[in-house]
Amino acid sequence: MANSTNSNLPLDRKDIMILIAGLCIMMIGFFVMTLDKEPFGFGFLGITLGPILVLIGVILPIFSLFKIKK
Repeated sequence: MANSTNSNLPLDRKDIMILIAGLCIMMIGFFVMTLDKEPFGFGFLGITLGPILVLIGVILPIFSLFKIKK
């Protein structure tokens, strides 16, 4: 790759890394929900922490994609 500054991709490296980080946070959130030992996942991990991580994993890339570039 001779010159990566004139790329035709709509996203730059920082945006792609934020998207990948959001996907990883979502996967971690779903994994945390499976760790809950309460019946039907009604403990702290399944009802509070896991969904919060999934929500952060969804919101982070959305704000990354829709931010105003100068």
